[in-house]
Amino acid sequence: MQVLIKKNPDALAKAAAEFITKQIKEVLKKQDRFTIALSGGSTPKALHELLAKSPFAEQIPWLQLHVFWGDERYVPIDDEQSNAGMAYDTLLGHVFTPEEQIHVWRTELEPEAAAADYDRILHDYFGDTGPTFDLVLLGMGDDGHTLSLFPGTEVVHEQTSWTKAYYLKQQTMYRLTLTAPVVNRASCVLFLVAGPKKAAPLKEVLEGEFRPDTYPSQVIKPADGQLIWMVDEKAAASLSQ
Repeated sequence: MQVLIKKNPDALAKAAAEFITKQIKEVLKKQDRFTIALSGGSTPKALHELLAKSPFAEQIPWLQLHVFWGDERYVPIDDEQSNAGMAYDTLLGHVFTPEEQIHVWRTELEPEAAAADYDRILHDYFGDTGPTFDLVLLGMGDDGHTLSLFPGTEVVHEQTSWTKAYYLKQQTMYRLTLTAPVVNRASCVLFLVAGPKKAAPLKEVLEGEFRPDTYPSQVIKPADGQLIWMVDEKAAASLSQ
């Protein structure tokens, strides 16, 4: 595991854009496609906006990208809360990745059917051995959650299913999510974390006891891949030096 500390959110977004661009180029030297799972939130939004413009937009071979999402809110894609909608507004609507290579959660279906549909997409794309994303982008909430793995929810401990839909009472909405075993098969997982509200949970996730029911981000531990936490100084303020 690596922890990389950047001065502020702008520096964090730039460093992430540089890392992702380099990662894509390196992987495409060995294979003809690059699979990435995107995240929602304010930090990824700033990252998307950077990737969509020069110099990054010209450096990335968008035609070779295959895009997925780690999780989604059960809302229409044109809802302001939609992770996919945000990604189209800030990134995918400005670059040239073929639509058939962009795999959204189908929130027009019932929640369980949407999870089953995404499971089918993953099986069709990766085969029955399971997904092996080249890169998974993740954030961490003020409560220590990542993906739609929230404190105290059963999905945190899921070991067999690749996707899950469940009703999150505190948000009064359904959430759709990949599970930890899927993400932990990735070649690289990159967390982006910024802001003073993240300092306390980040310290617990990285340096505290293993308490996944309280800090679900702790269950993300790639089996054979890289795990990188890229954080700004305010989020890192409580970490041991």
